[in-house]
Amino acid sequence: MRITELRTEPNWVLSIVADDGRVGRFDVRPYLQYEAFEALRDQNQFVKVINGGYFVEWDCGADLSADTIEARWQILGNGAQQRTA
Repeated sequence: MRITELRTEPNWVLSIVADDGRVGRFDVRPYLQYEAFEALRDQNQFVKVINGGYFVEWDCGADLSADTIEARWQILGNGAQQRTA
């Protein structure tokens, strides 16, 4: 999966659109217990996420691969189908 669109939502959730049109949400909260993600407990740091296509990363050095996100995200629909309907 390649991430084509990324934005943050309240409560440490990432809103994601994949290259195949799937749209979903990924909850980062379970990762906040780990030292690498500790800085992201500050919402001001969390919103500074960068889309690397095959990963997302933050200034603090924390990152998540697209594979990790794909394995655990909540799919909300397929944007490609919605646009053509």
